[in-house]
Amino acid sequence: MRRRIGGPSDELQRVYRENVDATFGFLAYSVDRSTAEDLTAATFERVVRSWKRFDPRRGSERTWVLAIARNLLTDHFRAHRHRDAVSTDEHPALLDRLVEDLHPLEGRLTAEELARWLAPLGEREREILALRYAADLTTAEIARLLGLTDANVQQINSRSLRRLRSLFESGEGQGQRLT
Repeated sequence: MRRRIGGPSDELQRVYRENVDATFGFLAYSVDRSTAEDLTAATFERVVRSWKRFDPRRGSERTWVLAIARNLLTDHFRAHRHRDAVSTDEHPALLDRLVEDLHPLEGRLTAEELARWLAPLGEREREILALRYAADLTTAEIARLLGLTDANVQQINSRSLRRLRSLFESGEGQGQRLT
């Protein structure tokens, strides 16, 4: 069988180059660097195996790749839920690495400060912020990925940012859970 120039191999290389950083960034919000690297690799192994099933009518390539990453992350947490889990709350040094290696606010926020500011947010709020700002997904892509409406994603994102801004301006709430 002859390969076409610009065939599936070239296309998969492009998909990898365009999405690997966003995928790693999304995963690194939830797990340590080594696990994020492993899950990123597993994501792209699955992308290669499933490429023929990708349907651009259902969403962008990035949304599809991040849906695979999210499923692998869920599987990872299920497989490890009975083990002693490493928590960024208990081990803020993990966030130090994330902030030093990935976060654009390096030098402005320490990992401990970042963890305190994000602590008042719920899991869904943190996930939406990670998908929006670490993975650089659009509101529509996040909505498709999470099964929400665009308006709901926008509302959660806006409320989360307003909550963080309010906490910052008041100097209150760092590390306190708000419900």
